[in-house]
Amino acid sequence: MAISTEALPERHGLDYRALPDEVLHSDTPMVLRGVVADWPMVQAARQSAEAAIDYVAGFERADAPPVVATVGPPDIKGRFFYNEDLSAFNFRQEKVPLDVALKTLRKYLPDPAPPAIYLASTTIDTWLPGFRAANDVPMGEREALASIWIGNRTRIAAHQDVPDNLACVVAGRRRVTLFPPDQLRNLYIGPIEFTPAGQPISLVDFAAPDLERFPRFAEAQRHALGAELEPGDAVLIPSMWWHHMEGLEPFNVLVNYWWRQTPKWMDTPMNALMLALLTVRDLPPHQRETWREVFRHYVFEAGEETAGHMSESARRVLGQLDDDRARDLRARLLNRLNR
Repeated sequence: MAISTEALPERHGLDYRALPDEVLHSDTPMVLRGVVADWPMVQAARQSAEAAIDYVAGFERADAPPVVATVGPPDIKGRFFYNEDLSAFNFRQEKVPLDVALKTLRKYLPDPAPPAIYLASTTIDTWLPGFRAANDVPMGEREALASIWIGNRTRIAAHQDVPDNLACVVAGRRRVTLFPPDQLRNLYIGPIEFTPAGQPISLVDFAAPDLERFPRFAEAQRHALGAELEPGDAVLIPSMWWHHMEGLEPFNVLVNYWWRQTPKWMDTPMNALMLALLTVRDLPPHQRETWREVFRHYVFEAGEETAGHMSESARRVLGQLDDDRARDLRARLLNRLNR
């Protein structure tokens, strides 16, 4: 039995051409019902899956490079995951022309048990020039990355993304399940450097949770938020919220926008986690406690008292970082790591 969730908060009547900052800067998720309902892509999808496929195909660039298609056999039931011992994946990836992928999805529309097919995070402007002229959310100065996700009935395991995310359902229906960032320990996350799509994922099968193997997931369920999204709906997923995405129709398309509320020079905190595993985790307990205080002082509670006793020029990396200082710091780190 699929997990139960509390309904995600909803907003209605918003204009995608002028989404308020209170929405785009929100630190809690929400569904924006019907926000892109008048996009031509959505109108085509409401006619039929075939009309939606034709609409997407009409923008394909003639000289576009192949797309990466993630494909799994029918018996995985759309769940892209690991094998039994987490040593490999239950799918393969292949490069194919976009029109071939779309024709394959069209072929399997009437099949009750098709192979799972997913074109994940494909940059719209690279493969579908012109699409955004009629189907786009203006993001102002946020410089968001716009991607399109195309597939059939697939299940993408719960994972986190560092950027904020506005995900717009433009064909088919999707079920989204979200958990607050603090549910990390209750979601039973798999390997962090060997992942199906770049981000660590929950090992729990949301279609059939095994609470004997994953007992703390019962606590995670008490914090779960969910919604079913129709064409034209969008969901705002703030940074680091866990999210599980499931396509519910034989043809589904999602357009999403990722952006960060930080300067460009900032690296992903995942790099810091990897380095901490290398340098901190296996220290003797009393040394780990010492480094906990060091991180508290310099990172998590950094303020004027951290380096206020020095002039600004003397603070160097303890002062305000910018492009030049970040570049210098990155070079120093690479030099230390490559010793």
